[in-house]
Amino acid sequence: MITLNDYLYSGDTVLKILLQYSEDLKNEAIKQHNTVDLAHSNFLMQVIELLEHSDFLSSQSQRIKEFYLYMTQKYPFLAFTFKGRIKSLIRAEEKFNAYILEYIYEYYKENGRYPSEPEIKNNLNCFRDLIAYRIVISLPACHVLDNESQEEQELKYLYEIANVLPEFLEERGFTPELSGYSDKLETYKSKDVGDNSGVSGAALSQTLELQAGMLSENNRSYYRDYVINSRPSGYKSLHITLYDNLARCYTELQIRTKDMDDLAEIGEANHFGYEKQQEENRRKRDDIPLGECKIFDDAYERLIMLQELDLSKINVNMFKAINNQLINDGCGLFRGRQILPFEHLSRFQNDVV
Repeated sequence: MITLNDYLYSGDTVLKILLQYSEDLKNEAIKQHNTVDLAHSNFLMQVIELLEHSDFLSSQSQRIKEFYLYMTQKYPFLAFTFKGRIKSLIRAEEKFNAYILEYIYEYYKENGRYPSEPEIKNNLNCFRDLIAYRIVISLPACHVLDNESQEEQELKYLYEIANVLPEFLEERGFTPELSGYSDKLETYKSKDVGDNSGVSGAALSQTLELQAGMLSENNRSYYRDYVINSRPSGYKSLHITLYDNLARCYTELQIRTKDMDDLAEIGEANHFGYEKQQEENRRKRDDIPLGECKIFDDAYERLIMLQELDLSKINVNMFKAINNQLINDGCGLFRGRQILPFEHLSRFQNDVV
C-alpha cells in the first residue's frame, strides 16, 4: 500500500511530494483496479492545483476583503480579524482517510454489510474546505454597558454579520450552498433519538427554536450552526460553504467570537488534540476486524500513520520541526498556508465610557 508517509523523508518540496505521491497512487490504483484510490489521487490533484495555480486566490480574497471593508465601516467599535488559508497537506490527507473510515463504519452499522467501491467513491465528493476563511470578532469591554452581557452582545453581532454575509458575497460572484444541517436536526427531532445521540428531543427542539431566532429564514439553510448546537468537544462556530463562480471552486467561511476561537485553537477543542479522535478510530477498528474490508484497512493504516507521525524526524524542504508543537511551517505541510490576514482594532477600544 502506498502512503504519504513514504514521501516525507525525501528532502523534496511539498509540491514535488504531492506530485510524486499522487502519480504513484494513481498508477497503483489502475494496476489494482482500485477506484477509491483513484478518487484519492484525483483529490490530491485538487490540492496540487491550489499550489501550482493560485492566481485566482488574489481575485477571491479581494472580494472577501470587500466584506472586511464593509465591517470596518458598519462596526467601528468591534475588533475583528479576517484570515484565509489553504488546507495543509497532512490535514487534507487525514481528512480524506477519516471520511472513508466514518462512511464505511456508519454504513456497516446501519446496513450490516460494507458499501461497494462505487458507493464509497460516490460519497467522496464532500470536500469543500480546501480553501477556508475565518472571521473572528470581539467586543471590547469598554463598549459593554453595565446592564449588558459581553457574551450576549457579541452573539448578537455574530448573527447579524452572518445574516448579511450570504447576500453580500452572492453579489460578488459567490453562491451559498445548502448545508442540510437544519434538516439533520429535524430528522433527529422527528425520530426522538434521545440517548442514542446524546441529545434529547427536547434539547433538539430548543436548538431549532434558538436557530430560528438568530439566523434569518433566508439564511438558516446555508449555515451549520455549531454555536447554538456545539460539538461534544465544546467547539463553537458558524460555518457556511460557498461556490466561487469566478474561480470555479468551493470555499468555506467560519464566523466566531474571540472566545470561541481561543477554545478551538488553544483550548480543549483545538484541532491538534487527537486523543478523543484516536479513541473513536480504535473503536471503529475493533468493530470492523482487520481483513474484512480492504478499503477500510488502507484508510485506517494511512490515518494512524499520519497521527503518529514524528514531525521532528521528517525531511521536507522549507519545513522545520523541533517537535510536534514547535514548528516552522513555511510551505503548508502541517498547519496550512495563510492567504488573507487582515486585522481591525476597535478605533475606540481604549476610550473610557
